Amino acid sequence: MELILIPLFFAAVQFFVKGRTASWLALASTLVSLGWTICMISDYAMDGSTVNLVDVEWLKFAGIRFTLAYDGIALMMLLLTNLALPIIILASWDRSYGQSPLYLGLSLLMQAALVGVFLAQDGILFYVFWELALIPIYFISAIWGGENKNRITLKFFIYTFFGSIFMLVGLLLWKSYGSSTNGFAWMSLVQSQIPSDIAFWAFLGFALAFAIKLPLFPFHTWQPDTYTVAPAGGTMLLSGIMLKMGLFGFIKWALPLVPHVGENMMHFLSVLAVIGIVYGSIIAIKQNDMKRLVAFSSMAHVGLIAAGIFTQSLEGIQGAIIQMLNHGITAIGLFFVIDVIERRMETRELTLLSGIAKVAPVFAVMTLILVMGSVAVPLTNGFVGEFILLKSVFDSNATLGVIAGLTIIFCAVYLLRMVQFSLFGPSNAQNEKFTPLTWAEGIGLGTLCFFVLWIGLNPDPFFGLTERSVSNLLSLFNAIKVMP
Repeated sequence: MELILIPLFFAAVQFFVKGRTASWLALASTLVSLGWTICMISDYAMDGSTVNLVDVEWLKFAGIRFTLAYDGIALMMLLLTNLALPIIILASWDRSYGQSPLYLGLSLLMQAALVGVFLAQDGILFYVFWELALIPIYFISAIWGGENKNRITLKFFIYTFFGSIFMLVGLLLWKSYGSSTNGFAWMSLVQSQIPSDIAFWAFLGFALAFAIKLPLFPFHTWQPDTYTVAPAGGTMLLSGIMLKMGLFGFIKWALPLVPHVGENMMHFLSVLAVIGIVYGSIIAIKQNDMKRLVAFSSMAHVGLIAAGIFTQSLEGIQGAIIQMLNHGITAIGLFFVIDVIERRMETRELTLLSGIAKVAPVFAVMTLILVMGSVAVPLTNGFVGEFILLKSVFDSNATLGVIAGLTIIFCAVYLLRMVQFSLFGPSNAQNEKFTPLTWAEGIGLGTLCFFVLWIGLNPDPFFGLTERSVSNLLSLFNAIKVMP
């Protein structure tokens, strides 16, 4: 509960301060949340148990409760969220909006909503937090975005809002036709029996909402433009954390319906995910705008994560969860790098950049570490997650596994091309503008690089955090399959 109240409190405080004080308060808030998360992880038994935080009646007449709890899976999502926010605050430190109480307050409000999504144990509460997370990022993009921001952010809002409506309909169908009578509690819904035809429509409602949020092909058309037009901090929030809401939703809220709708639906979604991998990668190769390149790259990486989830295997879901953390780290890092370049060079077009490594060797090393993590070079975080994901997809369907494996080759092509054009080659006369990294940029990028190497060299603590929780979740779903 504190992880929701802390950012909410500091978001309210933002209305009474201004200038650099607002930035320091926002950074302090995110660091307190991160420290609290680390304490929760340290105290967790690693046995897959669910720890209740609060469970009180909210809307008694509708059977809705305000219930928050966490297990190892939720803790991984909390770690990603509360690690990302201080880095996003640092990335915005020297931007004009980085001192705006409104921008900082909206960022903290979004943090609170994201934490609520990962902790909610009631379907309606989950939906409320899901919708709350949309509001701050809409205003961040609409106020501080770039060219055509109003049209693009409105398209993003309409896409995601209608997806949320489908999810609500699916939730109401699940509750109305299920055998459970205990409100919208997650466990009650999971254990309820539901007619297969109704389950299909309920699952479809959830799947549409989560597929749009990812985004999964062909629901991706809002993503490249929104990622490109949003301010750097907004893009990091979208790519680093917000899309993980959809992946988390599939794991916790959609998979329990699979025993009722059959495996064909999961195979269909797996095909869409693999199509997204290939499509996103090919389009990324053709991009000259670095921000659009990484936006399509994100689509390809998320497609692989989704494909792992759709295998419904221990390896697939384990790999997906750790890769959600890994992708958050590398995506935030790459957009951070692009913002550093754009601020100094006043462009992010690859054909206008060259030889930055000669004037900024430390920055170049950090960029290469983040790129290697995204390309899944051994001993980096990306290798750990992608290897397990590819194995799980291949074991489930060899054809899809082989096609999905192309993501490693494609990723190397477009990211190394980005590195070659921007960091290497002859020195550009404009490189004199490339001033040394500020303390905020150095700490932010350095922290991300540390996690790229730490997870790659020692992934066991991260796997240990979620393994029993995933195993318990799959045991519960398997029990549903044999219920009369």
